Amino acid sequence: MKHEKLRILIPTIAEVPNYLNALTALGAAPEALDRPVGPDSYDGLLLPGGGDIDPQRYGQEVNGSRWVKPELDALQFAVLDAFVKAKKPVFGICRGHQLLNVYFGGSLLQDIESPIQHSPVTRGVDSAHPIRAEKGSWLFALHGGHFTTNSAHHQGVDRLGDGLTAIAFAEDGVVEASQHSSLPIWSVQYHPERMCFSHRREDTVDGSAELAFFLDRCREHRDQ
Repeated sequence: MKHEKLRILIPTIAEVPNYLNALTALGAAPEALDRPVGPDSYDGLLLPGGGDIDPQRYGQEVNGSRWVKPELDALQFAVLDAFVKAKKPVFGICRGHQLLNVYFGGSLLQDIESPIQHSPVTRGVDSAHPIRAEKGSWLFALHGGHFTTNSAHHQGVDRLGDGLTAIAFAEDGVVEASQHSSLPIWSVQYHPERMCFSHRREDTVDGSAELAFFLDRCREHRDQ
């Protein structure tokens, strides 16, 4: 059992080759599914990037949100709920980072106003900007206190969800990473799967470190 590949579930209704390729390159066995399944057959859950979460999920009317897909919300919230109740590792990326915050009762900034370029420079080309990680955090252990990541979003965490702690910030205060105080849950606002292997960038850190961190936590949980 300890030598089997980690099975990672990615709930999505879209094609997600970058996530599948990066996790496979790290020795895992990812699976993207467009239907709710239980956590028993999986070692971890990865919540990928995508469109905006329906603001009704955090008690607001539409005020800047776009690309809302209720069927995607329903799928991912149902799968996340099952993994949380099973206390299995979860890692959120971009939309996944925001979805975790909403799941735990937090809210989102529906359209960020900032001098920092968080959204893509052009279609398909991520921006890049520096962020600061809190000392002692899992992200500080990976990259130190200050480093550069990519960026491709127009929303962000506003009120933090219950049990979540923000552990990294952009220079304008946007929350770039978080972790849960008692559950094996971590998230980042940026896209590590687009900063590693065939998508490695010279102007950012190597995103494989974040994905490897998550897989290590999945392995530890499985082998307990």
